[in-house]
Amino acid sequence: MKGSCLCGAVSYQVTPPAHLFQNCHCSRCRKLTGSAFSPNMIVKPDQFQWLQGADQVGRYEVAEAKYFATAFCRQCGSTLPWMVQGGRSVVVPAGTLDDPLPSGPTQNIHWASKADWFDQDMDLPCFNELPPPKA
Repeated sequence: MKGSCLCGAVSYQVTPPAHLFQNCHCSRCRKLTGSAFSPNMIVKPDQFQWLQGADQVGRYEVAEAKYFATAFCRQCGSTLPWMVQGGRSVVVPAGTLDDPLPSGPTQNIHWASKADWFDQDMDLPCFNELPPPKA
């Protein structure tokens, strides 16, 4: 499966299968994504390869974190796959994949610290495009 950043300067390839596919609700992942959670695939390092733009990938590590780090495109700021501290696995943000996924996440982690406004069973209207402005 292939993936890339928003501007296309960086691309990568993942060889399935993923070890895990999970939604992480920790405060770090929420800050990183600006969303309620981060859907992440976890793969072994030998299943991951940068195809282009590896020199455009920045990395940020949280000193007190056991595993968490992040990677991003230096040009457009998109989140990119990152090797966990210690190097045992690569976290692939599912939203950066260009190819369709065969299945969805199998678990939620750090549920106790989920965003207080997030309701997994939201019953909100759905639109295929941007809805018209409200009067």
